[in-house]
Amino acid sequence: MNWYIAKVIFKISAGPITNMSQFDEQLRLIEADSFEEAFLKARTLGITEEDHFMNDDLQSAKWEFVNVSEIIPLNELKDGLEVFSQIHETTEARTYMSHIHKKAASLRMNIQTTA
Repeated sequence: MNWYIAKVIFKISAGPITNMSQFDEQLRLIEADSFEEAFLKARTLGITEEDHFMNDDLQSAKWEFVNVSEIIPLNELKDGLEVFSQIHETTEARTYMSHIHKKAASLRMNIQTTA
């Protein structure tokens, strides 16, 4: 068996219709014998995880599977393996870095309170 990362995309619809569309891009770890099997397993996950429900505001909410946009084979699983990378461009570098430091501080606080 081999390991793959699959990017599974869902369209989120909730509340009143607006000009803004919302999509959830999920990275999923898939174990399969081949690239084709990994793709089919990822599609099956997406289809079976579609959902339609009432949200907390009692509005109709829907998670609709769009498709699998990427399958990336992992040659090995090891501690520290890079599984995702995204370049973020901004004209406000200090604001961005401050935001990251605040998120890290929040993670540290959660670790301390659960320990």
